[in-house]
This record gives sequence, structure tokens and C-alpha cells, in this order.
Amino acid sequence: MWMNMKSPLLPAELSGCVVTTSQPQAIISKPSKGSADTDVNAGDSEEKPCYHAAAKTECDGVWSCSGVILDQTLGLVICQAAVFFPFLKEKDNDFVYSERDFLSAQDFPSDLLIQVECPCESKIAASYRKSLSNEVLDQRSGLGFVHVSKQQTQRRQYQADLLMLVPCGEFQKTFSRLFRKEDGWVFSSEEEKEYGAFQKDLAYMHWFAVLKLQSVIGMNIKMDIMQSSRLVKGSTVFACGSPFGSFYPDIFLNTVSKGVLSNMAGDGNVVLLTDARCLPGSEGGGIYLFESGTLYLIGITVAPLCWKTNEWVGLTLACSISHIIESIIKASYKGNNITGQLAALEMGNSLVNKPIRSTVPMGNLLATTVLVDSGQSWGSGVLLNSKLVLTCRHVVRHSSKVSVKTLSERMTRGLHYNYKRWLPIKGQVVFSTQESSPYDIAVVELEEDIPDVLEPVLSSGYCAGDDVCIVGYGALGDRCGPSVTSGVLSAVISVDDIPVMLQTSCAVHGGSSGGPLYALPSGELLGIVASNTRDNSTGATYPHLNFSIPVTVLQAAVDRYKQFGDLRSFGELNKAKLAVRDAWRLQRPPEKTLQSKL
Repeated sequence: MWMNMKSPLLPAELSGCVVTTSQPQAIISKPSKGSADTDVNAGDSEEKPCYHAAAKTECDGVWSCSGVILDQTLGLVICQAAVFFPFLKEKDNDFVYSERDFLSAQDFPSDLLIQVECPCESKIAASYRKSLSNEVLDQRSGLGFVHVSKQQTQRRQYQADLLMLVPCGEFQKTFSRLFRKEDGWVFSSEEEKEYGAFQKDLAYMHWFAVLKLQSVIGMNIKMDIMQSSRLVKGSTVFACGSPFGSFYPDIFLNTVSKGVLSNMAGDGNVVLLTDARCLPGSEGGGIYLFESGTLYLIGITVAPLCWKTNEWVGLTLACSISHIIESIIKASYKGNNITGQLAALEMGNSLVNKPIRSTVPMGNLLATTVLVDSGQSWGSGVLLNSKLVLTCRHVVRHSSKVSVKTLSERMTRGLHYNYKRWLPIKGQVVFSTQESSPYDIAVVELEEDIPDVLEPVLSSGYCAGDDVCIVGYGALGDRCGPSVTSGVLSAVISVDDIPVMLQTSCAVHGGSSGGPLYALPSGELLGIVASNTRDNSTGATYPHLNFSIPVTVLQAAVDRYKQFGDLRSFGELNKAKLAVRDAWRLQRPPEKTLQSKL
């Protein structure tokens, strides 16, 4: 039925849910025995609310997260398992989670109440079976907020049973390698720590829960699932989750964000990173990919926010759904007799036969991006030919020699990107702009040729609003391949009608400096990433507000150096006008306006 609907994301919106756990003595009264399900706020003013405010101590409160209904006929739900750990019987003992292959319902109190809230079938009728009604047109005729409490709800609530909790060992192993404690990684905000953000505790991040609804939903929707080994970096993906969990599902249930698959790591790409923006409460929500007319579930959100050394990274962390299912099926044969109920998790007909193919030449864009290591710091760079690298002055740090790491030729030709083998090459810094120059640029000549480099096409013009992406080694460095983040060209800043600065909404963080800014889908090189933005009064950084040096500023010097080996044209970058310097300082003359604090 839903395949004929207009929105390709409808299966994700109808299969997304909010999972709430609690001990019900004074919080939630169970529905009567004969009721199949419970309507939420269905217009009865005397009906008791389903939730009350969560307490600040774990087991006295209500805990919630997002989830995905894998098969609505069988009522199978998967979510992040952290909302169950506050109620673990042995949580005060020396319980070592790593020694258990799974946890069952017997490990939790018998009165543990699990509720699953999801859209009801009326959402289809309201949104897709009718054209715009007079009522809708009346609501749009003027400005105003329609109180949702007075509207018929499009949500239903079900009780669920816990089948099992399982850890994904491969995710834990890869996560520990990528996100080391000494690097200052944090997966919760200060505000969340204040209320005991147990759901962000690293001990719980790789655990997932399988639930079974006690009653049938009535819609025949089964998610298609894609093996993570089929994924291609840079592909467009969608995240569907419920920010703030059970706080206000009238508004926040199953909101969708869009981004790209920024990075993948681990055996079979178990760890997924996307720049699709999520908020706390979205843990357990699905990450989806639309390919050849089919919407595939590819991952489950683990952490929507992360920081590295107090810098917001701006990426969402997810675990591959195929690895989770593999862990569930494996655990089901180890004494937990639920194999029959896991029929929906069999993936035989859910896989695409071939790797997905992006409309963007992402393999070429990744292959021309290199890691530049000065010994004091590292950053990114872009290959302009087999021996020439452009990067930033602050990346090379006054060094005369640097190490440039790139992927071996064999690893970049395939459709499945495997970033385990590196080709380090020594490079000579042949030019670096002066500290006083607003153009933060350095030129590196490699001692050896990198074979089969496809030289990027340099752009000759810019248009605000165009789709762009940034490729670089931000945050993870050589523990993973380059990351891709997407956005738009937010602004083109010009002086005397000449572009001198490009601003984008792509997520940029430490290590991205010197990386390339590309136009999509053409793959033209637009500029060199120079910085993101920091508020000097608070120390906060803004990854989605960043600046690049237009390649048009560099093109004449690059062409002359390629033809004649003459670096003198690069010297012109040190002679930029005062207006250009002011633009890169993010300030204007004092007589015109107050100096920016950024």
C-alpha cells in the first residue's frame, strides 16, 4: 500500500517510533487487559497523560529514545538499549557487560513497562489519500499556531515485550580504535550530564534492544535492509528519529534530516558517520538510503552529538544495521529461544545485488585528498597533479619538509573503499604565505609521483546556494579515510567584484584545514578550506560556519608554477588589499561598526 504513496521516505516515517521504559507503580497505569492498544490524547479531556516528567535519578524516572519497527506485521522493534540499563537487576553489582552475549527479560524487573509510540494508519489517510482539504486551506489562510492538543492525534501507543539485548562487538572494537579517550571525545553535552545522561555512557553505546509489540499495528510495512559493505561514502542519506524522545511526540515524532554518508570504518563498515543533523532522543532512530526506487535501512543512530577537545564535530554516529542483525541472530542461537520470532530479520531478499553508485564522482574526490603531517600538527591537502599539493600555511607550521599520506592506488580504484593501507610520501614545502597574508596557503612538492592522479577541474565562478561538499581528514586523521560533509555555498564575499572568501554550511572541524571544497555534482574544485568560526568570548566553535580561499585567487599562480616552476606569482598572495585582510579578520573599519567578537 505504502509503495504507491508520494513520499519515498514514508516507510521511514511510519516505521519510526519512540520507545519508553519505566517502572509503573506511580508513573503509568497499564491499559485494561482487553485493549489492543491505546490512543494518545485522542480528544478525551479526562484522559490521563501517558507520561510525566522524568525524575533525575535513573530508576525513578521514565527513559525514552527513538526506535525502528522492522516488521509491522510481526511487531518487531529495534532500538538503542541504553534506556534499559537503569533497570538492570545487577546494575549495582560488579556486572561486566562485555562478558555477556545477550541479556534477556529475566535480567530486568518483572514490572518493567515498555511502551512504543508510532504513527497510526490515519496519517496515511490524512497525508496521502486526500488532496488539500478546505480545513487545511483555512489553516493556511492566516498566520497562527494550531494547538495540537485540540487536534485528533495521528499516533498510537502499544505495550511491548523485551526479547533480548545484544552487544555489537565489532562496533565496540572499531569505536574504541577511532574515538580514543586521550583525544578528548565526548558524546554528551554539559546540560545532559547534569541530569545523568546514562544513555551516552560508553559502556552502553554498542548495545541494542529487540522488542515485540503485544498487539498488531495493522500496516504491512517491512523495512528493506542493506548490507553496510555495499555502502559508498558520500551517498545521500536520511536520518529519521524523534528529538527529545517522549517529551512531545505531537511535534517531534519521526522528524527527518538529510545529509551524506560522511565516513565508514571497521570490518564491513560497521561504524557509520553522517552529517545528517540529529538531536538527543534520536538515539535508536534509523539511517536510510534511497536507491533505485527503494528506501533501505542502513544504520541505527548511536550518538547524535559529539565533541573532540571541546570542539563540536557536527557528525552523527551510527551502527550498521546489518551488523546489529548479525549479532541478534547469533545470540538467538545461544540459549535464547526466539529464533522463530526473528524471521523478519532474515536479509536474503533485502540486499541490493550491486553496490550503490553515486551520481557524484566521489572516488575521484576522495583520491585527490591527502593528509599532510608536519610533525607538529596534521591537516588536509588537495593534489593538483601527481606531485603538487595545496594546503594551508598553518598546517605545515613553518616546516620545510612534511609527510603526505594518500591511499594506495589499489584501494582507491574499487567501489568499496578500504582505508587500511597508506602510501606515505615525503614532500618539500616550496612556498608558504606570510603570517600577515589573509590567504593561508602553502605549496608542497612531492619527492615521488603519485600515479594515475586525476587532476581536479578548477572552477571559474561561484553561485551562492549551490550544493557543495568538503573532503578532509578532520577529527579522525589517519585512523580512517577522509570524511565528506555536505552543504551549500552560503555566501561569496567579494572585494572590488573579485571573490576573496567562500562561506559554506558544511561541517568543518580540526584537521579539515587545507582540504578541498567541491561543487556538486560537477566535482569542480571551488576552494581550499582555511577555517571555521570561533567565538573568542566563549571559546565555542561553529562547524557549519566556515571559510575557504577561492581557487580563482590561486589559479594564475598554480598555472604558472605548473608550466614554468615559477613561484613568484604565489608571492602576490602576500600583497592582498586591506579590504581583503579585513574580510578575513571578520571585521570592518571601526568607524563603520563595532568590531566583531568572532
